[in-house]
Amino acid sequence: MRLALAQIAPVFLDRARTLDKVVAAVDEAARQGARLVAFGEALVPGYPIWIERTDGARFDSAEQKALHARYLEEAVVCERDLGPVREAARRGRIEVLLGAMERAGDRGGHSLYCSSLWLDATGELVSVHRKLMPTYEERLSWATGDGAGLIVRAVGPFQVGRLLCWENWMPLARAALSAAGEDLHVAQWPGSARLTGELTRFAAREGRSFVVSASALLRASDLPAGVPLRERIVTRPDEVFQDGGSCVAGPDGRFLLEPVVGREAVLVVDLDPRAVLAERQNFDPAGHYSRPDVLRLAVDRRRQSVAEFRDG
Repeated sequence: MRLALAQIAPVFLDRARTLDKVVAAVDEAARQGARLVAFGEALVPGYPIWIERTDGARFDSAEQKALHARYLEEAVVCERDLGPVREAARRGRIEVLLGAMERAGDRGGHSLYCSSLWLDATGELVSVHRKLMPTYEERLSWATGDGAGLIVRAVGPFQVGRLLCWENWMPLARAALSAAGEDLHVAQWPGSARLTGELTRFAAREGRSFVVSASALLRASDLPAGVPLRERIVTRPDEVFQDGGSCVAGPDGRFLLEPVVGREAVLVVDLDPRAVLAERQNFDPAGHYSRPDVLRLAVDRRRQSVAEFRDG
């Protein structure tokens, strides 16, 4: 099966123009014959890089409130904003894993969830995974998700699952997907070869699965002139905040695509499911090398809600 990694940069804090780039990348991936295309974490409308650069932890700061309000305004409402991407998926008969900041109507619509939006080849939104635990300064901007997205789905000959950024370091999150039958894992990152290189190969070797790390880019040139506090966020015109690092490892832990740094590209890789079968001859983490009589995992995949309404 041919898979694509769309390593692109957002038009920072501009949902519409970033989605235009997403659609173009989906079309390109489909032209190259890919069955699935994966994008980086928080691509639409971008990663909140201002937090660590503009005193983002200052409580009750008018500047931080204004930036957060802008972030909310440009975030994705799934029911409203995905039409062009859904049409591109349907047109190309390609599945799409899109990293986005989601304004979740089922949680009031005024908090942000770092989400992986899964569109199938008919353009239907079939799964929304909300990041279980935002990392470090992300917690000043993002809400915590739940287990509803810890699923695998069949795409061609593979059972595909995904996690976002440092979730990929969570042993039990990986184990949950492995137990569900995953043999192709998509790790979505904001963009850093420093993060993707080692973990991609390790997770592939651990799961005896293909692991695809899809990353974004973010450079000073990707921040339009009207971005609030731009003069404090950008320290030099050629600055690179996120350098990509998209890569693919096979179930033996070897790179099929080494980390790609510093450029936008739609990258394609052909994956042979027989490689999984071969490597699981001596280690199958959810099969012959498991001991459910000794070690078992409980996973709550219900979508969490703050209220249950009973009318009538």
